[in-house]
Amino acid sequence: MVQALPVLRLIKKHLPGSEIYWWIESRLAPLLAGDRDLAGLVLFDRRRWASPRNWGEVFRSVGWMRAQRFDWVIDLQCLFRSGAFAWFANGALTVGLDEPREGARAFYDLAARRPSFHTHAVDWYLGTLPLLGVPVHQDFTWLPERPEVAAAVRSKASATGARWMIIQPGARWVNKPWPIEHFTALVGRLVASNSEFHFAALGGPEDRPLGESIARVDPRRCLDLTGKLSLPEMVEWIRLGELMVTNDTGPMHVAAALGKPVVALFGPTEPRRTGPYGQIHHALQLNLPCVPCMKSRCAYVKPFECLRALTPGAVFEVVQAQIRNPKSEIRRKAEIRRPKTEEQVSVP
Repeated sequence: MVQALPVLRLIKKHLPGSEIYWWIESRLAPLLAGDRDLAGLVLFDRRRWASPRNWGEVFRSVGWMRAQRFDWVIDLQCLFRSGAFAWFANGALTVGLDEPREGARAFYDLAARRPSFHTHAVDWYLGTLPLLGVPVHQDFTWLPERPEVAAAVRSKASATGARWMIIQPGARWVNKPWPIEHFTALVGRLVASNSEFHFAALGGPEDRPLGESIARVDPRRCLDLTGKLSLPEMVEWIRLGELMVTNDTGPMHVAAALGKPVVALFGPTEPRRTGPYGQIHHALQLNLPCVPCMKSRCAYVKPFECLRALTPGAVFEVVQAQIRNPKSEIRRKAEIRRPKTEEQVSVP
């Protein structure tokens, strides 16, 4: 969703009088609630709608969408579910992505091709705009600040007078997270080497054991926020932080959208396709025969080796370099750091 926001921003900038609605899973709705570029949200609840007894909600939602007689319907998820709803909306023109998975392409009038396998998702999504006559540029604010939420976060964070580093230890796929013992070892080194920094661990309720492990490294300087923040609060904590160390997960895209320096830890996925936009050279990924497998389950002879072998020492070196020079290296470049093994890295 975060990677799709530039499409919204540029349509609204080109057509300021347009009324744009976003069809969104209800648990993610707080991220877009009250957005200045949206006329409204159309909610769906994947869990509820899976039950036949709630299919009346599905039919009512489809009926509402058809009644709006939309000029354009744009599907950037290209799943069968999203493609079908785009088609049911019965807009004058339905646009999507030329992606073979699940057959969603059959629902579209026009589809944007991915120029290459390594084309980043953001650029692929933006490829729908020329099909609609909308110019593509970078003159937009990706995630505008929410003043009240930001003020509350700053009030809590500034009580320590510290600089903040954001740690994101969780991820949705079981083979995406860097081992928690590596995260705690990294934070321990950073605590010892950077006395001015405090560390905030972010994540959902399912990440609480991870946040607790990080907080135990130094309870005075490590704050466990897992399961305690709304989505807008999460965004503002990332905005407040000076740097983020993260797995390949949604908050990583938030940090990239905010222009925050990121050190992203990649295993099974391809950073050039879905890495931190504009900071692909800050994605750390080992050069193993199985990488990237693009699978949600590990089948390598050494399970999870793509992340287990990425050592705290190697990541520490990159984080320290980012602390010394946080802004000047943020640029669009398809380059991935390939860290050496622990034995090859000299760590102070």
